[in-house]
Amino acid sequence: MPSASALTNPLRLAAIALLMAASPAHPQAYRDTAGEVGEILAAHNLARAEVGVAPLVWSERLARDAQGWGEHLAANGLYEHASPLQRQGQGENLWRGPRGYWDARTKIGFFVEEKRLFVPGNFPDVSLSGRWNDVAHYTQVIWPQTREVGCAVVTTPSDEVLVCRYWPAGNIWGYPIDPREQLARR
Repeated sequence: MPSASALTNPLRLAAIALLMAASPAHPQAYRDTAGEVGEILAAHNLARAEVGVAPLVWSERLARDAQGWGEHLAANGLYEHASPLQRQGQGENLWRGPRGYWDARTKIGFFVEEKRLFVPGNFPDVSLSGRWNDVAHYTQVIWPQTREVGCAVVTTPSDEVLVCRYWPAGNIWGYPIDPREQLARR
């Protein structure tokens, strides 16, 4: 029969593991490496090049703002856009998924994938489904007047949240978004 001390250590470890699993998830700040920043920027700019709009440049200011909002979401177990007042005129795209499963390019790819439902027109009348929110990530990515992007990923023990901020913001009601016009100017 095992000694009491032999049982105590595994039991202590099990208890500690249970306590850690039951404790609330605290966000972990995540700083993109230069390679990940490059992947995020390249994925955005590839989608923009396909429709003939100017490439975006990386903004550390937008990345810091995105980091702050991501930390707020993770710390509070939320997944929602910041209010227009909180964003101070910045556009915003959000993505959430299982931690460590998707690379940066694939996360942005989820935004770009919405192009299958996109139709040129005046925002918000830009979706085959009739629901502008079915294409809003994509239209923000390709919004012709947007010039800067900054993104951040914040992780919890199980998930990661990508927040991208854009300047100037896109998806402005009543404004046209028609990539055919951009391509015709080439």
